[in-house]
Amino acid sequence: MKVVGLTGGIGSGKSTVSALLRERGAVIVDADAVVRELQEPGMPVFVAMVERFGPGIVAADGSLDRQAVADIVFNDPEKLAALNGIVHPAVGAEVYARIAAHEGTDDLVIADIPLLAEGNSAIEMSGVLVVDVPTETQVERLVGSRGFAEADARARISRQASREDRRAKAGWVIDNGGTPEELAAQIDDVWAWMQGLPDI
Repeated sequence: MKVVGLTGGIGSGKSTVSALLRERGAVIVDADAVVRELQEPGMPVFVAMVERFGPGIVAADGSLDRQAVADIVFNDPEKLAALNGIVHPAVGAEVYARIAAHEGTDDLVIADIPLLAEGNSAIEMSGVLVVDVPTETQVERLVGSRGFAEADARARISRQASREDRRAKAGWVIDNGGTPEELAAQIDDVWAWMQGLPDI
């Protein structure tokens, strides 16, 4: 089994890279997807969040109101730390279990972890793949495609690891500042690099 950490800043196109690697046969373990699953109504993480932050974070349909959570924690370091204390250990354990299920196989597992460069993973990895784009491209994508206000987009970007920090941890960097075709053209080389990484 090979395990490659995949990371990139918000709006970098990491999900697109993940999908291209899945098409090649990689197994994707997506930390963001795990977060969403663990925050489904009735799940222990959901229950703990409501106990900590109150019923105002529950939407009318009973699901988690993610914007309400963001509004509470975004500018309050203490509350953000409390949220991370609830979410990160549970997500880390689930991601680890999903990767461990492939031990002893020839699978190439992509651990898609947004905050990998921030040090939020103790998972042993064969290598780290970083999707990199200029900051202004991130802002344009968040505003144009995801409906962010520009100030919010820049604030989100500023709270993540810098491009330099991410690139420093990379075994390979994908430049996703261009067209979808230019991105796809890089996947052959990335795939070849991953095949040469050590097994775990």
